[in-house]
Amino acid sequence: MARVYLGLGSNLGDRAGNIERALRMLSEGVRVTARSSLYETEPVGLRDQPWFLNMVCAGETDLDPQALLDFAKGIEGAMGRAETVRFGPRLIDIDILFYDDLVLKTPDLEIPHPRLAERAFVLVPLAEIAPYLVHPLLGLTVREILERATGLEEVHLISCLAAHPHGNSSA
Repeated sequence: MARVYLGLGSNLGDRAGNIERALRMLSEGVRVTARSSLYETEPVGLRDQPWFLNMVCAGETDLDPQALLDFAKGIEGAMGRAETVRFGPRLIDIDILFYDDLVLKTPDLEIPHPRLAERAFVLVPLAEIAPYLVHPLLGLTVREILERATGLEEVHLISCLAAHPHGNSSA
């Protein structure tokens, strides 16, 4: 079983409902062991669009990295995500942030996620559930990366774990 961390986001329709639905669908291939609170975040890249809801989950999977990517893209497609402009609005987005301590770069997939150290919408929820997780390329913990980051987008806590019906299990 591989330990994985996934980022989920939505800025169209019922954003929280989209994330919950994606989490349910993920359970077919990933045993979610921890999940962050929901955060409302400023769009990155294309600014003229609705703000996102984002969260991070940790889990275990038997899927190899490519199969996990295909599985996540299949969920996005099944939920109705249509490819539009880069960094544009989306019904659901599922990103592989970490896969054990694997470092991988293929034309389709890069692990760890290449921009996670620049994204508050990833770092803040990831630090909530895995502050001491070490980035295999940077040699820093998630907390250290977040503390050193500058110029990040705005992030607002929307739903804390105590109020979340499914809560958080140990990371």
